[in-house]
Amino acid sequence: MKNQIFLYLFLFAALVCMYLFVSSGNMAKANMASIVKLKEEVSTLEGSLQQSELNLLEMQYFSLENNDDALAYYEHLKLENPTRYISDKLLETNETKGDNPLIPYEGMENDFKINKIEILNHKWILADFSDGKHWGELLIAYELKDDMDVDFKLINHLLYTRSN
Repeated sequence: MKNQIFLYLFLFAALVCMYLFVSSGNMAKANMASIVKLKEEVSTLEGSLQQSELNLLEMQYFSLENNDDALAYYEHLKLENPTRYISDKLLETNETKGDNPLIPYEGMENDFKINKIEILNHKWILADFSDGKHWGELLIAYELKDDMDVDFKLINHLLYTRSN
């Protein structure tokens, strides 16, 4: 009787070991498939990231921050961030009561104010303006003087029309 108990115990232990061996093999295959899939996904994401970085560099091509030749015009002023300084000066024109003096239109819903600014180089700015319902764009020439004053001159403008 004792021998049969040991025989059954041995067979049970052998079955458990065989089950663990087979299941660990299946888990290893599943893990390898998962690893391969994740490596492919990482490779795809790296390619997408590189493309996004190239797109960002392309979008920043016309930007004062990335134009060393244009920034050289402001080296003697010792400005830490010329783009921010010029943007702040342009946004100060919004503080006047009524429409912004650089915008040649009267606001229809509210006063026209400048919203977004893109400083292209050491001479030109693109700006977006809106009154909340109507919007347009400005091309502005500017000059940053040695006394840190900035003169703005409107070159061209457009107001988008709504078609309903």
